[in-house]
This record gives sequence, C-alpha cells and structure tokens, in this order.
Amino acid sequence: MQPERRQQDDPQQNLHPGWREEDHLIRLLVDNARDHGDEVALRERDRGIWKEYTWRDYLEQVMDMAAGLEACGVAPGDRILVIGDNRPALYLGMVAAVALRAIPSPAYPDTPPDEIRRQMEAEAIRCALVEDQEQVDKLLGIRAQGYDGLKTLLFDDPRGLEGQEPEGGMSVADLRARGRSCRYHRPGLDADLQSRARVHDTAVLLHSSGTTGAPKGVPIKHGHILSGVRNAAAAGYFQEGEEHMAYLPMAWVGDFIFSIGAALALRFTVNIPEKQETALHDLREIAPTLYFSSPRAWSNMLTRIQVGINESSPLKRRLYQHFMPFAVELERRRLEGSAPTALERLWRRVGEVMIYGPVKDHLGLGRVQRAYTAGEAMGEDVFLFFRALGLNLRQFYGQTENCALCAAQDPDSVSLHTAGRPFPGVEVRIQEDGEILVRSENVFDGYFDNPKATAETLQDGWMHTGDAGYLEDDGQLVVLGRVSEVVYTAAGERFIPTYVENRLKFSQYIKDACILGQGRDHLAAMIVIDLEATGHWAEEQGVAYTSFSDLSQKPEVYELVRGEIAHVNAVLPQGLKIRRFVNLHKEFDPDDGEVTRTRKLRRKVIDQHYAPIIEALYDGRTALEFEARISYESGESGTLKRHLAVADIPLAHAAKEA
Repeated sequence: MQPERRQQDDPQQNLHPGWREEDHLIRLLVDNARDHGDEVALRERDRGIWKEYTWRDYLEQVMDMAAGLEACGVAPGDRILVIGDNRPALYLGMVAAVALRAIPSPAYPDTPPDEIRRQMEAEAIRCALVEDQEQVDKLLGIRAQGYDGLKTLLFDDPRGLEGQEPEGGMSVADLRARGRSCRYHRPGLDADLQSRARVHDTAVLLHSSGTTGAPKGVPIKHGHILSGVRNAAAAGYFQEGEEHMAYLPMAWVGDFIFSIGAALALRFTVNIPEKQETALHDLREIAPTLYFSSPRAWSNMLTRIQVGINESSPLKRRLYQHFMPFAVELERRRLEGSAPTALERLWRRVGEVMIYGPVKDHLGLGRVQRAYTAGEAMGEDVFLFFRALGLNLRQFYGQTENCALCAAQDPDSVSLHTAGRPFPGVEVRIQEDGEILVRSENVFDGYFDNPKATAETLQDGWMHTGDAGYLEDDGQLVVLGRVSEVVYTAAGERFIPTYVENRLKFSQYIKDACILGQGRDHLAAMIVIDLEATGHWAEEQGVAYTSFSDLSQKPEVYELVRGEIAHVNAVLPQGLKIRRFVNLHKEFDPDDGEVTRTRKLRRKVIDQHYAPIIEALYDGRTALEFEARISYESGESGTLKRHLAVADIPLAHAAKEA
C-alpha cells in the first residue's frame, strides 16, 4: 500500500487539540449496540414491506462488511466510490469503510461517466460500492475506456448480474458472507475493527458544487462531524431519538450529516424509502419528527396541495379557502410581533381539526417537530403557508466545508429574510468587502490534494465562505449571495444575480431563472417555467398545450410570467429593474453542464449555450429562431429549431404592480 494513501501521522491533528482520539463514529455505533441494542436504528421499505435493523443488527452488518472489505484488499486511506440511490447497504458500507480508516467518496447517482471518471482518477479509486446494474454498467464503461485502477466492484442489487459478475465484481451479500467467515476464523477481529478509527481520520470525502469550475474534494473528519452535530443539538436543531427520512442524495453533505453523523451521535431512526418515486407516499407511512427539504421541494409540495384542493369536493374547497388565508394572515402578523386574540386562537384550533391537521397528516408531516429548509431563499408565500399549517419551518445556512451546520433560525425568532443565528461554538464575522467568515471546530481542514484552494479558503483561522451577507443588530445572519457574483451594470449599479433569481423563484410558476446585466444597460432574464404549476394554471384558463416547449411560448404564459417579474421589479432599485425576458424552451440540464447536481447555475456554460438568446435580449428583437442542442440516451447529440418570443416589461407595468 502506498504511504500517501494512509491516514496515520496526520500533521493537522494539532489543529484540534480538544478532540479526543476515541471520540469517533465507530465508537458511537458500538456504544449504541451495547446500550440500546434492541432499538430500531434503520428501516427500509422493500417491495412494500418495511424491514427493520436494530442497533445490534447495524453493528453486526458493519462488522461483516468491514471484514469483507479488508479481505478484498481495502486499506487505510483508500478512497471507495459510493454511487446509487439511498440504500441500507450503501450506508452500512460507508460506515464499514470508516471502521477500516478508508474513506467513502459518494457521487450523485445521475452523474455522467466522464465526471465519474475524473473523480476516480483524481482519487485513485480502486474499489466501488454501487446500487445496481445501471451503476455497474457505467463503471464497466469507464474501465473499458482505459481506467484500469478499479479492482473491486461491489453491488447491492444482483438483478441482471447473477452469474455474469464482471472481473472483480461481487454482490454485497457475498461480501458479507466473506466477512462473516473472516470474523469466525479470527477471534478478536471485531474488537480490532472497532478500535482502529481515530477522531482525526477522514470519515467521508464529499465534493463542492463546482459552480465556477471542477468540484473540489472536501475531506470531513470524525471530529468535524461530531462537533457540528453537537453544536446543532445544543441549539435545539436536533434531539435524541429523531425519526428521520433519508431520501436526499447520498453525495450531499446534509445526508451524511443527518443520516450517519447525527443518527449515530443521537440515535436517530433512519427511514429509507423504497425509491425516489415512492418517497412522498413513504413519507406518509414514516411520519418523521425531523424533516428537511429544499425550497423548491416545499414549493412543489404546496403546488400539489393546491391542485388536490381544486379537485376536491365543494365543501372541502370552501373550508380550505376560509381557514388557510386566515392562518396565513395570523402567521404573518405573528412574525411581525403581533399576538393573536383569544377568539383567533380558538378559531385557529378549530382550523387545526378541520384543515391544518388533516393536510399535515396527508403529507406525512403530522409528527414533524423540526422542519428545515436551506440552499436558497424561500418564497414568502411558501414559507408562510407551511408555518400557517402549524409546522415550525425554519431556514438554516451552511456549506459542505462546515458540515452544513453554521446557523439556523431560532424556533421563536423567525423572519423571512434571515438565515438565523450562528450555532453555539460557531463564530461568524463579516469582512470589509461583505464576505461571511466562519470559525468553528466543524470547519474542515483543507481541500483534497488542492493546497492553492485551501490557502484561499482558510486564512488566519477563518473559513472564507465566498458568500456575501451581513449581521443584523440582534445577531441574525442575512445571506445575499456569492461574493464572486457581485457584478455591475454599465451605469455602475451593483447587484448579485442570485439574489434577483431567488426572488423570481418565489413564484410557483418559475422553476429557474438566469439574470443577465453585467456591463449592460439594463437587466434581462431567461426564465424556466415550472411545468406542473404553470400547466395546471393553463388548464384552469383553458389554454391548450402539447409540451413544455409549447406551453412556455404561449402568449398567456408570457403575460403570466410578465406579471411575476413585475412583482419582483416593484422591490428592486430603479436601475436594477428587469426590462426584457424570454421563456426558455427547456429546463437547465445538469447533463449539459448548465447546472450542478444541486441545481446551482453554471453561468459560463449558460452564456455559451444560450449566446444567441442573450444577444436577442439586448438587440431589441421580439423573437428568434434558436437551434437547441439535444442529447439522446445513446449519448449522441443533435439540434432542434425552436421559435422563441422575447418580451418587454415596460416600466409603467412595473410601477403599476408596485
């Protein structure tokens, strides 16, 4: 084994003198199995049946897989690629790798082969743990194209692979059997495996979003994870024994922190849906106490509620149309500091029985005590709606580099524009140029094999987040957007495109937006409509359409979007109002490199792909023929002509909206 791949003798151990060597994830798992062995740790829905794993089962399977991985040649410091949808075997396999002081390196399941290959080459991947045949075929294709470093390929679902295992291929079931045999023939192996990990070991290698370039590897150590989780628990963000649903991508920092880090530290019961398509149905059966979702997912949930109410009985519609506006207004006033009257509190309880409780139960949110959102700004209407239902929905702020745990809104101090106060143990300050700096024991120690980026991000003991913001007088943090995205119009007006884009996405009819205007006379927007919400609106208005592209170009839809943009213009300074826009014929696509896997815009790519549209937005044209690039499942690409309208937003229209 090459010395540089080992984790021993880490010179950065001196960075955290307060960490205890024995305080690590494997020790927590052993303690949970010993002290709470019969409690349910993990639950998965498989073919409609919920299967439970106790903490004792959890440890047993981790030991089997750790022994099996070691028998396959996995050693300390090895990076193990993990790719697939949320599955118990993948979670258990990551923890097993951690027991060996190896490093799980998860990737998004829809990551294309060329991106996976870059990750494998950069991290010298020799072993991969994947979900099924689809991912196996992806890796075999990479191997066939010349990557010969992959020696061991482990798969959870053997369908399509039994009897046809590729070279170095083995099912997880066979891996566990091999591990059990090793444990049987080597008394004392369990104690050895359980004692190897150290608090300074890297527990997972995650990756930045890559909005401005190639994603960077972010090594997160045991101590970072446990510091972050304990800081959050001290703030009431987590509690022991939560019911949690693990449905977000395993490559996202929040999933590792919630589903493994916090789950082991605070004995969560982690519930895994059968598949992504059944997650909403499974949510109703799980009824979690802790629930996180992105602003877009909360917005989609609201849209489904509204569609369902419109299709319900007249009585239900009348009850909903009375009680929901009442509750929303009550919540709006409460956030402004106004207490409800005794009569309003009584009527609110009636609404809980008639509408609010049934809606929450239907969604599977009836037991949620801690509901969170993060990643981008949330629309005021969506935020108020769910709080009006009785969910204490709160926003939080963090990055992969600080385990996603930096600040969150207090339960009794929620506002529409802030990200809350820093957690205990987290220091935040604002640099002169407006950049947010963070210092805490959950801040990482540097990027993987990238000293230049590390030096830029970690300076004088502070992490430079790259985000612009400010602290209010009461200590609440306001996040405006990326410092690197601060740009100026031709007239010298300063603005952050993401701030305007997020305001536009408050509308249920706008899924994505790209704001233009750097060095230009005015702002313009490329809009991606929300197919579900806009399609439902079109059906109600009697507007017929055949496809996303057709719907986006309907004159009625243009007028709808014009009104939504004018609403945002009403709160923008005069020199930063959006003057022109175009509805795009398609969504921004991660496979085309236009957005990251977490839906963040890659502006340079968008500028290249949509250059003719951008030109039309600024040269006065009212329409253009655009040759759209399309990619087929075979990997081939082609072009398709689309006729796109370009629309103006007169300032008089904006003034009227204001």
